[in-house]
Order: sequence, then structure tokens, then C-alpha cells
Amino acid sequence: MEYLTTIFKISLAQNMVLSQFLGLCPFIGVSKRKKDALGMGFAVIFVMTMASLVTWAVWRYALVPWGIAYLRTVTFILVIATLVQTVELAIRKLSPPLYSALGIYLPLITTNCAVLGIALLNVDAFGARESAFSSFTLTAVQGVGGGLGFMLAMLLMSGIRERLELLPIPKAFRGVPIAFICAGLMGLAFFGFAGIVG
Repeated sequence: MEYLTTIFKISLAQNMVLSQFLGLCPFIGVSKRKKDALGMGFAVIFVMTMASLVTWAVWRYALVPWGIAYLRTVTFILVIATLVQTVELAIRKLSPPLYSALGIYLPLITTNCAVLGIALLNVDAFGARESAFSSFTLTAVQGVGGGLGFMLAMLLMSGIRERLELLPIPKAFRGVPIAFICAGLMGLAFFGFAGIVG
């Protein structure tokens, strides 16, 4: 039951994009078409999950025992950058059209603060637990849930933006301005989930 609560909480009530406003650059940049949003969503799920697991292990078995926990942010950024490079190489090899569609936004996962945010959140929430197995599995679940929440936000936004292309929007609001307005309204809607979990 704790796992379901964790997934619901991190993907809806504490959605990294719509509740915590982390990772807005790829959210706005890649959410123009559903296909691109789906590809980016799967890449973020993979990177968030792997980054959560690797950073948890580095935190628990290297940084804390050696007394250098103050280096966690720098260390976590290095881990995330390595994982993103691996994902980028895999997508380039397996799906060149998706690679070209994602363009500059794929390397931006490296600096996507949502990925770093989930790693830091995991350490703060589960890092001090006595049971290594419980801490590890909850970290994995929260990483997957954070990625699912990111992908959900991307898919919802891409559906909205595809429909906005057909509407007569004033020139000043076309493109990114209307996307931010929609993101703000979606964020308000997602705050309703906080009352359920809270």
C-alpha cells in the first residue's frame, strides 16, 4: 500500500512539473506533439528511475560513510549526466527519428532539475531508513512515479497544444505564452490532488 501511495503522491499530488515547477524547459519545448512528448516521457522515466537508484547507492554507501554528504549535489549531477549520455547514445542508435525530434531537449535532461529534484527528494525521504531494502525499493518506486508524472504532464500538455494550433489565439499569446498559461491552469488543477493525499 505504501508503494501505491508513493506513486500517487509523486506523480499527481507532488507532480514535479505541475506542482513543484521543475523541468519546465523540456516540458514546454517538447510538448508540441504527442509522439515527441511520449518519447521524451519514456526517456525521463528511465533516467529518473536509474538516477534515483544510483544516487541512493552512492549516498548510502559512499557519501554518508565517508563523511562527505555535503558533496551530494555535485555527485548527483555527475551521475545524472552519465545516465543521460547513455540514453542519448541508445536513442540515437535505436530511433534516429525520435533522436532528431527531441533535438536539443534530450541533452537538457542532464540539467533537468526534475531529475535532480527526485534524487534529492529520495535521499531526504528515504535515506535515513534502517532497512536498506525498504529504502531502495521506495526510492525506485518514487523514481518511476516521478517519471510517470512527468510523462503525464507532457502528454496532457501536448494534447492541449495540438488543439491550440486550431484555435484563433491572439498573436501576442501564440506559442510559449499560451503554453505557460495552460501550464499554470493545469498546475492549479493538480493542486487538488494534494488534498486527497495530504
